[in-house]
Amino acid sequence: MRYYLAFDDTDNLGAPYGTGKVARWFESRLPEGCRLWAVVRQQLLVHDDVPYTSHNSGACLVVEAENERCRKQLLETAVEHLREHSLEGSDPGLCLAAENDLGMPLLTAFGQRCTNSLVHQDEAYAAAKDAGVHLSAHGGTGDGVIGALASVGLTAWGWAGRFIEMGGLRSLPDNLTVAALRKHGLRVTSIDRDAPNPGPEDMVRTNGWCRPRLIGGQPVLLVQKETDAAWRALGGKRAKGHMS
Repeated sequence: MRYYLAFDDTDNLGAPYGTGKVARWFESRLPEGCRLWAVVRQQLLVHDDVPYTSHNSGACLVVEAENERCRKQLLETAVEHLREHSLEGSDPGLCLAAENDLGMPLLTAFGQRCTNSLVHQDEAYAAAKDAGVHLSAHGGTGDGVIGALASVGLTAWGWAGRFIEMGGLRSLPDNLTVAALRKHGLRVTSIDRDAPNPGPEDMVRTNGWCRPRLIGGQPVLLVQKETDAAWRALGGKRAKGHMS
């Protein structure tokens, strides 16, 4: 059984940490019988009429559980986690859904809208009600419910987002082979014009920032060719703002 648990808008301007860290920290509080598969960052609409702290992104944990009884424990623990780590002035929201919830396609459609259109709280609550999933606000204006619901929908869809944690992803070395990346569960794909296939002993340079994309429900590291047997991972850290 796979659960999708998302947080959004847990920080404020000048905060020492962002929602990505709040989500990653939750791994240490997972109830017995639950295991973290990954944490995925979802980018939502950046617009002058959308209040956000740094980049308007939500974070969704993908949790593998032994059975459906974990749902209640996950929710109770997540509420306590937000109470402990949400900062003053934030507008935190929380969403929890299971992969077999019948309304998941509604959440995906909602999430897709949130990437390119202005969406309001009442629409988020209506979508959550129709889908039969949990959605709740935990302070401030509660606007974080929009991003939380959208993050669940997009992550469950499997075709949007960037992994910010997955089995020690953040501690991988700066340079490693394609075979080592595959052993870690990552698929390596070239985005070059001719799209040559990276060989298992080819080296990939990540510059200390290995962040695969969620493509087809799998972690895919996009790379560009540098030399015959060397590649560079796409993307990099932002110069400013919260690092996820």
